[in-house]
Amino acid sequence: MPFGIKIVPQNNVGLRETLGRYTSTVQSVLSFYLPFIQSVRNVSLAMEPLRLPNYSVITKDNADVSASVTLNYHVTDAVKYMYENTDSVESMAQLVRGHLRDIIGRMDLNESLGSTAKINQELSAAIGDLTNTYGINVDRINIDELTPSKAIQEAMDKQLTADRERVAVIAAAEGQARSIELTTKAKNDAVKTTAHAEADATKTRADAERYRIDTVQEALRSADAQYFQNQSINAFMELGKNPANTIVVPSDKIGEFGQLPVVGKLLSEGMKKD
Repeated sequence: MPFGIKIVPQNNVGLRETLGRYTSTVQSVLSFYLPFIQSVRNVSLAMEPLRLPNYSVITKDNADVSASVTLNYHVTDAVKYMYENTDSVESMAQLVRGHLRDIIGRMDLNESLGSTAKINQELSAAIGDLTNTYGINVDRINIDELTPSKAIQEAMDKQLTADRERVAVIAAAEGQARSIELTTKAKNDAVKTTAHAEADATKTRADAERYRIDTVQEALRSADAQYFQNQSINAFMELGKNPANTIVVPSDKIGEFGQLPVVGKLLSEGMKKD
């Protein structure tokens, strides 16, 4: 009976089956088998990417979230991978979904949306090494996105808008209050400045008047009889300038006034008019 030839590519293993039953693993590049009785299946050991489609996850506060996961895996045990599970990849995907639901189910919505890195770590630790069960090892797993449902997004948008409006109103009120405070302070400062200026001016005028009075009083204390006579003469001179004024002089003082040339002239002119 002629032999069949099967080529096992690089980074693959061949699983020889005899009458549909696994008999051996072929590691060489070129393998031989008996046609119609035996066959060789190639199983890739290279890393494979897998994107799990969006599926619903419920958070601790009963929010519906759509999760998207991407992972990389490779086959570590071809026999378990092919014969101990009807679909090892789907079994692995179900395990990932189950652990993800459990992790997010212990978080509320806000915490889960802001903790993708933490979820990745917990999910990787929970999955661990799947070799013993599925003959697969998950090399890397990542949460691509967590998207709340449309109703929750609309509620979050409304809440966000309300928060922004509230912050804007508070900011406007604080700005107005600050403006009023600054305006009131400026007015108070202006009133105080004006009051201080008026007080200083009043004090200056009072000091000047006090100085004038003190000077006059000092001059009066040192004045003699001649000074007061001169003052009287000056007064008579002002009165004498107007013809309508009548000057009455005591008779006993006429002689004294007449001794002054100016007064004597005024008196002489006055007698001539009479």
